[in-house]
Amino acid sequence: MTHSLHRSGTIESLKTDFVWLIYHTKGINDANIVNRLKKAIEIVQEEGSENWGDVKTGTILNTNLQMIKDNLSEKSRLRGVFTTRKQVAGFLEKMQKENLGFCVTISGLLSEIKKTTEETGIKPHTINYSMGIFGKKKLLAKDDILDITTMCGHHMVPNGVVKDLQEKVINGKISSVEAAESLAEFCPCGIFNQVRAEKLLENKITAQYYSTLKKQTCFCRV
Repeated sequence: MTHSLHRSGTIESLKTDFVWLIYHTKGINDANIVNRLKKAIEIVQEEGSENWGDVKTGTILNTNLQMIKDNLSEKSRLRGVFTTRKQVAGFLEKMQKENLGFCVTISGLLSEIKKTTEETGIKPHTINYSMGIFGKKKLLAKDDILDITTMCGHHMVPNGVVKDLQEKVINGKISSVEAAESLAEFCPCGIFNQVRAEKLLENKITAQYYSTLKKQTCFCRV
């Protein structure tokens, strides 16, 4: 899957953004699939995945754990996000130990993922790279919006909604936490990182504050 590779932002911000995907293939590794998926969910929960879900049912932000478990099937696709490299390492170690037979994909900064796989003794089967953006980039939204919308690989988070919520957060009409969780609900896969989105919205408040200060005229006398 490559829909999780094109997340934009600064290096420091992206160091808090790791997507995980668990896949199986019909007729190949789908035997006893529901029980195996439940075990994988236990591991995900133990490592504290901030957002995750089954695209066939919903995410933990718009449904609940029991409902996701009750609706597991051979068509289920578990996907989610971590915010620390430590979580990723724990997840990979436990998945390897349990040997559940799934295809596991981790997306994030290559430098961070490489360190993690080396520490856990895991050799990646395949590495996919994002080659960047080509074409009329001037038609794209501004970076502060793209940093948020690209956290949904299918681009289900609208630019206009992000801009509207940014303004509401800046004006104190809604908290950054509420805005981030609201944005996360647009992404049915569960790979939207609402924790990172919250920080990006907070950064917008800070930027707006300093921008306002620069525009103010000082009438002081010394």
